[in-house]
Amino acid sequence: MTRDAGQTSPAAVLFDMDGTLVDSEKLWTIALDDYARHRGGVLTDATREAMVGSNMTRSMRMLLADVGIPDTDAEVDAAAEWVTARMEELFEQGLPWRPGAQEALREALELGIPTALVTSTIRSLTELALETLGRGSFDLTVCGDEVDGKNKPDPEPYLKAARLLGVDPADCVAIEDSPTGVASAEAAGCLVIAIPCEVPLQPGPHRVLRDSLTDVDFAGLGELFVRAA
Repeated sequence: MTRDAGQTSPAAVLFDMDGTLVDSEKLWTIALDDYARHRGGVLTDATREAMVGSNMTRSMRMLLADVGIPDTDAEVDAAAEWVTARMEELFEQGLPWRPGAQEALREALELGIPTALVTSTIRSLTELALETLGRGSFDLTVCGDEVDGKNKPDPEPYLKAARLLGVDPADCVAIEDSPTGVASAEAAGCLVIAIPCEVPLQPGPHRVLRDSLTDVDFAGLGELFVRAA
């Protein structure tokens, strides 16, 4: 990881959405459980945990396998359409913030740090979430259906965000809540602040574990690179 030693803040902060900024993973569980029942099956806890941080197509394949339905392209598309419609209903009812998330976005804005939202959620649902998050909270947004199928844990979502911002991903801090998302950000070269939500996270050489966003000092983010060097 190369970095200007005189730089005191990251080139950008790249935020995951579900489970990081908003407590929407629980809403996904509702929609996925509803679909499983709709097809006469049950979503197991192990499969649901494996879905956290994943993209829609991969999640639908796991869901169909759990309820004993062949994961043909047609079935995957139909499941995705059903779950998306259910999620739209849930998102429109309002999204609960994760602890410290509103303050984190406000502090990054006040400090003048460029920000991006990097989410596995598709654009149509992300647009609904932005009604809560605020479109002005981010310089840009990268969604799960905008990375040519190279979804988390592939590094492309974070690499794309860095490219669009015109910064080196090695100079960026990513904030994630899932093993899938952390793997994506680390593979892109970002330093990761890992804040578990639905599933536990383990220590690693390029990640800093925190209990919540309230424990993150945005004015002191540059110091994290020194510690990780």
